[in-house]
Amino acid sequence: MPKGDVETFHEDGKWRDRIEGEGSLDGPYSTREEAVAAGRKEAMRRKVEHLVHNVDGTIGERNTYGHDPRDIRG
Repeated sequence: MPKGDVETFHEDGKWRDRIEGEGSLDGPYSTREEAVAAGRKEAMRRKVEHLVHNVDGTIGERNTYGHDPRDIRG
């Protein structure tokens, strides 16, 4: 995951958001939905990727809000 991307994950019974290479955001959150909404908002503001992990740590969702360097269309 590139530096600056937003990650939503489950840890110690709570949902959290963090910025890769920078640290935690506000939270923790009681529900996944709250953490995802906050993470999405921050990813959109930063125009970066937002990765949402499942409880088991696997990536359940990935969204890009800005320039996607993997986009071959330019």
